[in-house]
Amino acid sequence: MNEFAVGFGPKLLSKRKGETLYRLNLIPLGGYCAMEGEDETSTDSRAFCNKSAWRRFIIVSMGAIFNLLLGLIIVAIVLASSKGKMFATTTVAQFDKGALSQNSGLKVNDEIIGIDGRKIFTTYDLSYAFTGVDDGKIDITVLRNGKEKTLKDVAFSTSSEDGINYLNVDFTVYGEKKTVSSFVKYTFKTTVSYCLVIWRSLIDLIAGKYGISAVSGPVGLTATIGNIARQNLLNLLPIMALITINLGLFNLLPLPALDGGRLLFILIEMIIRKPVPQKFEGLVHTVGFVILLGFMLLVTAKDIYSLIF
Repeated sequence: MNEFAVGFGPKLLSKRKGETLYRLNLIPLGGYCAMEGEDETSTDSRAFCNKSAWRRFIIVSMGAIFNLLLGLIIVAIVLASSKGKMFATTTVAQFDKGALSQNSGLKVNDEIIGIDGRKIFTTYDLSYAFTGVDDGKIDITVLRNGKEKTLKDVAFSTSSEDGINYLNVDFTVYGEKKTVSSFVKYTFKTTVSYCLVIWRSLIDLIAGKYGISAVSGPVGLTATIGNIARQNLLNLLPIMALITINLGLFNLLPLPALDGGRLLFILIEMIIRKPVPQKFEGLVHTVGFVILLGFMLLVTAKDIYSLIF
């Protein structure tokens, strides 16, 4: 390995040990490994380009996988440090006075397992499902007396913020006592919820459900982190988990310049049993990087404009 770096941007510290240069960079988001033969040919038998396709596939995927594992660990820390003796379930405990959802068919002890055809695991993805609903009505799938039932057009009152409509939750849910088994269960369920919300938000963005105003880049993210840090440093942990899992999932997308793009080319090589010409792959990744950089500049400009005006 030529270089192992934690973070991106300007170098803060570096130290060479053996054949590898270790770096600590200014921007503490993710990191990278620069391997011999990764973007060029090499005569070294240990080089990346001289490894078999399945080995290169595993090596490239490890960065994203470890992002997901780190996200899982941070989620575990968040749940372990959270106050209270209960984990929130998705089972309705009671309704607010005059609750519209109760009048639309939702009942106490209904366990919400799906909304508009999408699976629900925790209150986190339940909250996301209550976002961006224009008519104030959703289809809710519940477990009632052990049987699955879909309730059509369950109504809620709505509110709006930054041009996005939200359903107002008019019920509370039961809690599940914190035990070792429930802790493990909710650590994995919450991590799955984070993954689902990130994936669903990407799909909704592509589908036009949300505009560019709903996307934040490094500037907007820094402002959000700063606001949270001023309130309570522990509140940074959930957003750290979200960012880490987001990096892992985004990197797995089969897009040029991302690890997912590299994995796609390796997968093609494994299918056709010969490598894609390196010049062609390099050109695709270069074009993808330029497009990605242009999108990031657009989002950054939007963030700066929002902060100023």
